[in-house]
Amino acid sequence: MSNRFSTFPTYQKAIAKVHLGSCGVDQKKLDKPIIAVVNSWNEIVTGHVHLRVLADQVKQSITDAGAVPLEFNTIAICDGIAQGHAGMKYSLASRELIADSVEAMVKGHGIFDGMVMLGSCDKIVPGMLMAAARINIPTIMITGGPMKHHITPKENKAARQEFIHGKIDEQKLLDVSAEYYTGAGVCPFFGTANTMCEIAETLGLTLPNVSTVLALSDEQKKLTTEAGRTIVNLVKKDIKPLDILTKEAFENAITVTLAMGGSLNSTLHIPAIAAECGIPISLDDFDRISRNTPLNTRICPNSKIYATGDLDTVGGLKTVMNELRSILHTDCLTVNGHTIGENIADAKPADGEIIRPITNPFEREGGIAVLYGNLAPKGSVVKCSAIPEDQWIFEGPAMVFDSEEDCTDAAYAHKIPDGTAVIIRYEGPSGGPGMREMHRATEILAGIPGVAIITDGRFSGASAGISVGYLSPEAYAGGPIGLVQNGDIIKINIPKRKLEWCVSEDTAAKRRTTFQPVVKDVNSNFLHLYREISEDASKGAVRKKF
Repeated sequence: MSNRFSTFPTYQKAIAKVHLGSCGVDQKKLDKPIIAVVNSWNEIVTGHVHLRVLADQVKQSITDAGAVPLEFNTIAICDGIAQGHAGMKYSLASRELIADSVEAMVKGHGIFDGMVMLGSCDKIVPGMLMAAARINIPTIMITGGPMKHHITPKENKAARQEFIHGKIDEQKLLDVSAEYYTGAGVCPFFGTANTMCEIAETLGLTLPNVSTVLALSDEQKKLTTEAGRTIVNLVKKDIKPLDILTKEAFENAITVTLAMGGSLNSTLHIPAIAAECGIPISLDDFDRISRNTPLNTRICPNSKIYATGDLDTVGGLKTVMNELRSILHTDCLTVNGHTIGENIADAKPADGEIIRPITNPFEREGGIAVLYGNLAPKGSVVKCSAIPEDQWIFEGPAMVFDSEEDCTDAAYAHKIPDGTAVIIRYEGPSGGPGMREMHRATEILAGIPGVAIITDGRFSGASAGISVGYLSPEAYAGGPIGLVQNGDIIKINIPKRKLEWCVSEDTAAKRRTTFQPVVKDVNSNFLHLYREISEDASKGAVRKKF
């Protein structure tokens, strides 16, 4: 089988063989397909710490299938560690950095016929998928799989609240958490990390059930070995990501994410991946599909009992998708050469406890609602599946903070009254810069009854309660959230998809005449650049086109 390397000029090919040979590559085998093994392994992120093992397995499989694997790494930031401090400014920004680094390595060397991508977690999976679409050579992804847990999400969350309120010490929190975060693998809850792994599978760029088999399980080992054979087959058949990543595939990804109550960050990442394919996806697509997609799966944060690892025992993502068959595009192609419909044909029936049939769902609509109004003219999003339905309508006075730190300081000082509409602004893509997650704020504010959080920042996939984020335009860009003052009445109506700021047009206009955005200084050229070149959240916080 010919490869890209064979197209090099004769002398350059010889010199390249010299360099590869000095790395230990068998120069006699360089007439075979050369597969990039793109790995986000590191010793910092639990969802990635075991990817070194999976890489060795897939490389052996690629070699056995008659190709040459060559591995390189990209970065991965742990959002759990980055939460609650300035480090979170780098998390979303790293998505573009990951995509760029993969592009630079693959296109810069120009020798690769295909790619296997190994990644987990929040920005790494979308960054890799963006690169896959951008480079468009045969590609398959392997995700890290959820870690096994021994206690329920409710027990883990209770320990965190007890620690926040001083009822247990740090060692007790660590002891309890060790029963929930037990080792390598994606964090147990269905946050952004597991949501993005599910999206990679639903889009068709992984083998079936890769996103839900437990980390380092025998089943994961089998699927990793199969992925090595599959990438060589993809190269032979010249099936590329853009053959798989169609408009219908993205609609499938939105549908399944909504049916599972997935992370709000999907409203950033799905449009960003689609943009690399030249396919427009907007918040309106999420809202349109949500209204016709029942919530048929309940796992944390939409369940206090079940976490992502429990899905594997009841059929995994195949069962979730099979129950949604009637509202999916089942003829979409996947990396194993079969359609989505063919891949889910042997799925187990729904268990009724974690996954329900579409005829008897947990909720009539999907887990994400898009809210519009004079506070968010371009839209905002809320995870309605993590809010009791009797709390879907809110009205309260605003208390305004220009940073997450100011808000959490006030909460610790018991200065935020019950029933407050907590406004956290200047945390958007440009205002932050970096669009931090407000997960630590949501955990701390959870102890104050009747509070709603409204922000131009974003939320962790684990966040629950009345948390409305991603407001567009953001405060830094002159969005209405920048004009809100303490005491202004804010109304949230999820059934009507409304987010209202109850001031007169004259009052809003008068405030706008004196408005000056808060410009946060950051000692980072990287973040300054991100501020200047990023679109707002309604466009997926993607890079502006030049």
